[in-house]
Amino acid sequence: MIYFEDMVEGEEVLLPGSVTVSAEDIVEFARKYDPQPFHLSDEGAKGTLFESLAASGWHTAALTMKLLITARDEPVASLGSPGFDDLRWLRPVRPGDTLRVRTRCIDKKPSESRPQMGVVRIQVETLNQHDELVMTLTSIAMFARRSTPAAH
Repeated sequence: MIYFEDMVEGEEVLLPGSVTVSAEDIVEFARKYDPQPFHLSDEGAKGTLFESLAASGWHTAALTMKLLITARDEPVASLGSPGFDDLRWLRPVRPGDTLRVRTRCIDKKPSESRPQMGVVRIQVETLNQHDELVMTLTSIAMFARRSTPAAH
């Protein structure tokens, strides 16, 4: 289990897992959650910035979240998150793209009001099979502490 104490400021980690996105995955997600024409078909994407089928940015974000949780060698002691900052979709995700995630611990601090946890800010980068950035965000994650400090 990876706890708050295991997070090292400045440490960069390329997670070992990956996910390959199919056209069917893109269309299925779009039908349910983001039914814009360029996420539904090549035909719908013609004449747009995308020119051909592209995954919803929210689909990319969901796949990134899945990799953050499942692609590690060991689970994290996550207590959830109050949100994230600086979400950027930098390049379209296309059918056949294989996504990976790289993280860097920006900073961390123990919670003053909840001594059993700490808050960690993590730069998250989603890359395709060409090592091109497709999405970035800064995650604000709450982690359990391995042991709770004694009260003073």
